[in-house]
Formats: sequence, C-alpha cells, structure tokens
Amino acid sequence: MSTLQSYGWNEHFKHQFEISRSSGLEAARVLSIQGFKHLVITEGGNVEAQLSGALMNSREPEAYPKVGDWVLLKCYEEGGVIIDTLPRFNQLSRKAPGTESGLQVLAANIDAAFIVQGLDRDYNLMRLQRYLQQIVQCNIKPIIILNKADLVPDPEIYRQQVHELGYNCPVLLTSALKPALQYEWTSQYLLRRHTYILLGSSGVGKSTLLNSLLGYKMQAEGATSSANNKGKHTTTARHLVLLPNGSIIIDAPGMREFGLTGAAESEGVHHPLIDELAPLCRFGDCTHQHEPGCAILTAVENGTLPELVYRSYLKLLREQNHFKASEADRRQHERRFSKMVKQVVKHRRNRKY
Repeated sequence: MSTLQSYGWNEHFKHQFEISRSSGLEAARVLSIQGFKHLVITEGGNVEAQLSGALMNSREPEAYPKVGDWVLLKCYEEGGVIIDTLPRFNQLSRKAPGTESGLQVLAANIDAAFIVQGLDRDYNLMRLQRYLQQIVQCNIKPIIILNKADLVPDPEIYRQQVHELGYNCPVLLTSALKPALQYEWTSQYLLRRHTYILLGSSGVGKSTLLNSLLGYKMQAEGATSSANNKGKHTTTARHLVLLPNGSIIIDAPGMREFGLTGAAESEGVHHPLIDELAPLCRFGDCTHQHEPGCAILTAVENGTLPELVYRSYLKLLREQNHFKASEADRRQHERRFSKMVKQVVKHRRNRKY
C-alpha cells in the first residue's frame, strides 16, 4: 500500500486529481496547520508548505485548505507551495466563535465524528444534541463516546438517555484509562483508511483517549481547573495522525462553543424524531410551535416525544435562523462593497487620458 493510500487516498480523490492535475504538481493531505505553515503528507513523506498567493487571493478564508483536505502541491528543495484544494466530499463546520456570523471550517473529508463526553462532570444532553445536529447536517456520521464510565455507579442510564434523543447512532461506554475497554469498540468503529475526528469540551479525556489509541503520548493529558471544574486545554491545534491499526484520526482542541449553522440547502432543523412526526401535522407548513393539530405538540403533551428534545429543537432552530439571517446580511454587505469598488475603479479608468 502506498503512503497516500494509507492516509485515505481513494478512487474519488484520484479522479479529482486527474481532472485538476497540472504538470509538476503532486497530491498531498494536510496533517496540521500552524499559522501560515501547513504540514502535509506526500508519497515521499512530510513536507512543510505554504499557500500560494493566487490561492489566498481567490478564496474566502473558509475555503482555504484545512486539516484533512487533499491538495495540489508544488515541491521545492526547501518545502512546498499549495496551489489548489481538491473538492471535499464533506466538511465539518460551526459558527465562528464569539459575535461573528461567519462560518468556521474545522476539518474536511471525514467519515465519522466521535463526540466525547465525560460522565464525571461534562455530561450534558443539550450540548450533545447541539453537536449531533451540526454533525448530521454536515453529512458526517456521529458516534458518541461516554468516557469515564468507571466513575459512575450505573453508566447504562446515561446511554439510555442518549438513545432517547432519537439520533440512532452508536453510543459507546468506555474509560480512556482501561485498554481492555478501548479494544471493545475500536475493533468495530475504527476502520483502516477511514478518517475520524475527536470532538468535545476540554477535560473530557480526548487527549488521554488518543494517547491510548496511539500507544504513546502525543498530547499532554490535561487536568481540571479547581476554580470552575472546567477542563484545561491540552490540544491547541488540529492534527491528523495515522493510528497503529491503519485508521486516521483528527484530534481537535476542546470547544466551549459549537454554534449551529445548518446545511446550505437545509430548511430548518432536521431532527429524526421531529421529521418522523411532522407528516402527521394538520398543516404542511406547520412550525410545530402553536398550530392546532400539530403532531409534535401532541407528542410532547402525551410524553411520546421527550420535552428535552423538543425544547432543544426550538433553541437550535432559532439559532440556525439567526445565523442564516446574519450570514445573508454579511454577504449582501460584501456584494455591495465589491460593487462599489468596481465602480470606483471603472470611474478612475474612464477619467485617465
């Protein structure tokens, strides 16, 4: 097996490469990004590269190469230059942290996302549903890891609560400190040449989990702040690494914010339990909030739809609508500014003698 194949190179990317290929360029995958430096893997090994000026000037920042992207690389003796990015089959994104309305792409070309929650103090169903919603809408398969299961009397209670959210995805109980428990799920859910990403808040045990999977200490294992019981950041940037069993994993820094954006073509929040009941509503355009004959409200009232799921659904729906409205305003402002710049340039050109 070639080096690129071991890092996920397949017929899809080979076809895209042949379409985009130019003389002197080779394929590479982005392993990590530190400032302007991109560490990529080529058939010949690791190369430190930077973005070409043409690429930076022709793309929005969210379209710049991210960890997991396959790129076209021009190699030189001292490094390389990334000329272009091959089309992604998906991308994991979130609303940019803070008050910005922009989109932040975290990683690309992911087969499944492991959402890690610790059962000691991090366990939060509302936060978990937020992760699930965004990941599903990014066309990525979610797998939930409930870590530190050895610290609670009956971990099966937590697994049942997660199943009741209705996303029909695997929910794994484990402890990153117990190798025997790791093998129970890694043999089934970590497949060779497939790419995964580890997500979760700081302090849930992602770094300990990754170190256990690797068999050596890549990331420092963090402690928990005694002041606020919140985890400390031990991973400060995203890294793509090849595991001993041949699978590929991206370790992401702990995220306190995971803002919902929704898919570009999506109208509203698509929750599996809501979608199953929606066709039974009296009105086809039912908002599931106040209309008579709403099957969703009826299900909440009689207890067949958990109230937690419904309240979270409404909150995520409001957040997604707000993001889309803000994003539309931002893009409209950019279009107006671009049009103004073109008019100024044209005016100055016409006034030249």
